[in-house]
Amino acid sequence: MPAAGPKPHNRPVAQNPWQQRIRRAENLLAKHSFAAEILSFYIHVARFQEGLYQVAENGSSRSSGPVPPASFAGNLTEFPHLISSFPSFLSVAENHGPALLAQVARDLLSGPAEARPNLLSASWSSADDPPSRPEEFLALAFLQPYAELARAHANLQLEGYTEAFCPWCNRKPVAAILRPLGDGGHRTLLCGFCLTEWEFRRVICAGCGEENHAKLPVYTAESLPYIRVECCDSCHTYIKSIDMTKNGLAEPLVDELASVPLNLWAQEHGYFKLHPNLLGM
Repeated sequence: MPAAGPKPHNRPVAQNPWQQRIRRAENLLAKHSFAAEILSFYIHVARFQEGLYQVAENGSSRSSGPVPPASFAGNLTEFPHLISSFPSFLSVAENHGPALLAQVARDLLSGPAEARPNLLSASWSSADDPPSRPEEFLALAFLQPYAELARAHANLQLEGYTEAFCPWCNRKPVAAILRPLGDGGHRTLLCGFCLTEWEFRRVICAGCGEENHAKLPVYTAESLPYIRVECCDSCHTYIKSIDMTKNGLAEPLVDELASVPLNLWAQEHGYFKLHPNLLGM
């Protein structure tokens, strides 16, 4: 019989950010059939990403070191563990991804092996233009946990930073977030790659800097009342804003993925997304 010890406290088991995102995706999957395919795929992706993050964080590969370069000038071919893990990720995409991504993953797996490291290095360092090819989205989804970890080790100073580009990887934001502050909401922008979150003025377009309130319409849908479609009639871009003042359970990265109907609505009304998410939406 084991020795008596302290009585356990009735506290929820602590979750890491990956588990929180997966749990949120599972909850949304049960509610929103329109996002079933993308959320199911994301759950598989996030589980793989969690493992990659933990391996990189623990520095289990002596040859590659604990984290990738903090600068985007780094050559990822110097990280053999990262390169060797990419085919396993492509198998996840082939087996669980939407038809287009599954085919692209299949082509990458059957193609020349030397093309894969080149794709990863190019995707890591190319931040000026949004990705447009399906293979780039797969590469970025694979690299995302490494970007998040490298950014965490970069000692990034965000105080006073108010630009519309990510202060670490220089990419455009994938979403905005409204968090409770006093009687209103405090707006931040979220990078979909390294997951940096930084302050940004509430009534201003993150695409072109338009400040005229009349040219910055905001739309919501009854099915997703806590997600705002923030549009700009000057540059015709839009960004989705996750309003945490209305839904404190939201995981912005996941809820942005799940709100597929809002993308379709915005496109039908002539707006283009400021920056696609890692699954190309």
